[in-house]
Amino acid sequence: MAYQESYDNAGLIVGDANKEVKNILITLDVTKAVVQEAKNKNCELIVAHHPIIFKGLKKLTGANYVERTVIKAIREEVAIYAAHTNLDNVKHGVNAKISEKIGLQNLQILVPKQQQLAKLSVFVPEEKAPELKKALHNAGAGQIGEYKDCAFESKGTGSFSPSEKANPTIGTKGKPEEVQEIKIEVIFPLHLKHSVLEAMRNAHPYEEVAYYLHQLENDYTDVGSGMIGELAIPLPEEDFLRHLKETMNLQVIKHTHFINKKIQRVAVCGGSGAFLIKAAKAHKADAYVSADIKYHEYFDAEDKLLIADIGHFESEIFTNELFYEILREKFANIALQLGETVTNPIKYY
Repeated sequence: MAYQESYDNAGLIVGDANKEVKNILITLDVTKAVVQEAKNKNCELIVAHHPIIFKGLKKLTGANYVERTVIKAIREEVAIYAAHTNLDNVKHGVNAKISEKIGLQNLQILVPKQQQLAKLSVFVPEEKAPELKKALHNAGAGQIGEYKDCAFESKGTGSFSPSEKANPTIGTKGKPEEVQEIKIEVIFPLHLKHSVLEAMRNAHPYEEVAYYLHQLENDYTDVGSGMIGELAIPLPEEDFLRHLKETMNLQVIKHTHFINKKIQRVAVCGGSGAFLIKAAKAHKADAYVSADIKYHEYFDAEDKLLIADIGHFESEIFTNELFYEILREKFANIALQLGETVTNPIKYY
């Protein structure tokens, strides 16, 4: 849940976290019909993209579709789990799946998040440095983009004087000591802080570990909003929209007027993405594919890019495939079923 937005409500929403699960139904939304489908298919858990409870519930009287859905899920003993903006924000998440469908290459997060990384500097006797570094890497530290096991080392002399109550690994109580040490520096995502520090302490030979921890301002290029990439071959605008219709299985596309330029560099954002129009222009995208664009927001294109609103449901429906891939890799012994209930509330005439 480390990467969900503050307004979001991802995680287990209905159900007992300790209950055994053998069958999972995957869906974009949860409705009463979806809960019934799960029950009919003997699925103990629904995994959805959109949380059925987004704002707090004060009553469960069945007054609206959210309350009715939750009541039915509880009655039928079907648990509900949602991965929403936390799945939107990761490098291999919702926007990567859209990019894959469209055929984009050289993908990058459009707006990387900041203040999501920390740097650990820890001092260790020279002969123990390889062991400590390995432990830190195994805990998830040292991953920078497509490079893993990253670290920086520098040599120096550590000095200390153990007290009479200390239990020193090196040196004698009450006497000054100097040791040739290595300073190891690694970067890691902040949500791994506990596991990285625990690995450090478990692998370190000293009774008291000398270390520094700093939160970084660096962009975290694996986490953030939207995605941008390139088509292998530039397409005229009309051909691009036709390609978009075919690859995303669309009935209709709302778009800005053509500006007589070929489309190659494409930015995408699943769901409501008007907040990234400015970023798409700043990254010199030829087109921006998203949903829920309001009337006045189309003017923000300013003849600099083609905005294509493909619909909220349509932009995220392939998230079901993404869930399937993730869950199949992690839980090979659980039966997975893609939901067949169409939950799109919008129809086209």
